Amino acid sequence: MKKTGKGKEYYFNGNLKCEGQYLNGQRNGKVKEYDYDGKLKFEGEYLNGQRHGKGKHYFNGKLYFEEEFLNGEVNGKVKEYYSNGDLKYEGEYLKRQRHGKVKEYYKNSKISFKGEYLNSKIWNGKGYNNEGHLEYELKNGCGKLKLYYDNAN
Repeated sequence: MKKTGKGKEYYFNGNLKCEGQYLNGQRNGKVKEYDYDGKLKFEGEYLNGQRHGKGKHYFNGKLYFEEEFLNGEVNGKVKEYYSNGDLKYEGEYLKRQRHGKVKEYYKNSKISFKGEYLNSKIWNGKGYNNEGHLEYELKNGCGKLKLYYDNAN
């Protein structure tokens, strides 16, 4: 008989591996996954055994990614975080690749890039240094480093 309803899976060491909803033996609905040491590594939604909907990845107990999935692939809005909890990236993915409007940040929360990706390559946008000064612009994947700020004080 295949699992249907609430269920749990365990590692050989007895630690919880997964808990959540099952339908016909497949993960289906809200699920939490744990690493071998018992720390939460993923919580999110499944459909027919594949990640589908919203999900969160954790590393050493800290939120690392917030993602949207479609049929097991990262597809939709994504947020990535530094280990200190600061936002590192927010944007969109299409078939596991950065695609569309994005913002990237330094660890101090200052913006490092704002623009667009096309098939995981920076396509259009502006890049900034750690002091917030504009350093480069890209259009259709091409651009040059430009010093936009005045060094004279």
